[in-house]
Amino acid sequence: MTEKHMNHLFRHQFGKMVSILTRLFGFEHLETIEDAVQDTFIQALRSWPMNMPENPEAWLTAAAKNRVLDIFRSIKAENLRKSNQSAAQDQHFINDLFLDHEIEDSQLRMIFTACHPLLDSKDQIAFALRTISGFSIKEIAAALLVQTDTIKKRLQRARKSILKNNIQFEIPDDNDIHERIERVLEVIYIVFSESFHSNKKDLVIRKDLCGEALRLSKLMLKNPRLRTSNTYALMALMCFHSARLDSKINDDHELIPLSQQDRATWYFPLIAIANDAMNKAIQLSDQYSSYHYEAAIAFEHAKAPSYDLTHWPTIADWYIKLLALQYNPYTALNLAVVHIELGDLEQAYLVLIAINPVDLAQKAYLYHATMAKYYHLSNRKMEAVQQIDQVLTFDLGKAEIVFFKEKRKEYDRYFD
Repeated sequence: MTEKHMNHLFRHQFGKMVSILTRLFGFEHLETIEDAVQDTFIQALRSWPMNMPENPEAWLTAAAKNRVLDIFRSIKAENLRKSNQSAAQDQHFINDLFLDHEIEDSQLRMIFTACHPLLDSKDQIAFALRTISGFSIKEIAAALLVQTDTIKKRLQRARKSILKNNIQFEIPDDNDIHERIERVLEVIYIVFSESFHSNKKDLVIRKDLCGEALRLSKLMLKNPRLRTSNTYALMALMCFHSARLDSKINDDHELIPLSQQDRATWYFPLIAIANDAMNKAIQLSDQYSSYHYEAAIAFEHAKAPSYDLTHWPTIADWYIKLLALQYNPYTALNLAVVHIELGDLEQAYLVLIAINPVDLAQKAYLYHATMAKYYHLSNRKMEAVQQIDQVLTFDLGKAEIVFFKEKRKEYDRYFD
């Protein structure tokens, strides 16, 4: 087993084990639980190179079950509820918790806890990536472009808030489940966005985060109570985008624009899953969310046999509907790009000048890149080069730096 596969396995198992043990012992012992699970992984790392189990996942699950009683003995009995204490001593109960449907139930409980409205939104994401997805503090910091100390503080705040507010480890009841589902979807969407449009300097696409967002969405859809139109629409959106992950960068990790991507590398079975999810989303409701519109846009790109045959008027309509639903500077920027593709430079300019680049935060360089393309097509070459120079002042990843330097050379040739 390669290191990559082992890390992938450990992440998935970490979330499962932490969720199960938290359900058993409670959030007041979360740090002890995480340490114990980590110890299990260290044991595996030491023993597997010499004696690799036939089924590594089953080995980890068995090790986790054996660890339950060890954890129980390490926790002061008086701090446990009597019901939990007796349950921990019941081997039959412990075995039941490790059944597939119970594991999924525990993970869903953790998802809803991590995305509870009483937690700060930034703390929610860090807590979800740690407890559900098994990412290390260093990995979370790298994905979110913050210091490791910041992530540690966010995790500590989340744990304290859960205990202070007595947040229950449960799936919400019918009275507030709809609102709670929407917050969970928002967090999953943010995780996916961080992966598909990653700012990590040495890797544009974080496949691990992308896969985790898909896994969490699939987990939601396995529960009948959580199968909403929006849940299906988000799944469709992520599958459409994920299908073309391998075409976004070349072997040198250089960014490949959509116009130059090899569509033969797109993973069409994932597009089929996206189509099925989108059909179910539409069947469940005629009220469309941002996920529906974004999925519709992604569908137009997926079905186009080539970039030149993309039906830009339809995409423009979807973006206009998306902006009418809720204004977002990223959406407006994408609409400007579509107007450029349609050759409607005047309309593109009107959309662009209405955008404040500051609102795009670390993605503001995309605004200047779009402005550069507008000036280039308007035969205002000096302004185009100036805008690319502005792009290159940002803290970009390696692939993006290469891409925009090449673009600058392309624009600069017009002065020769």
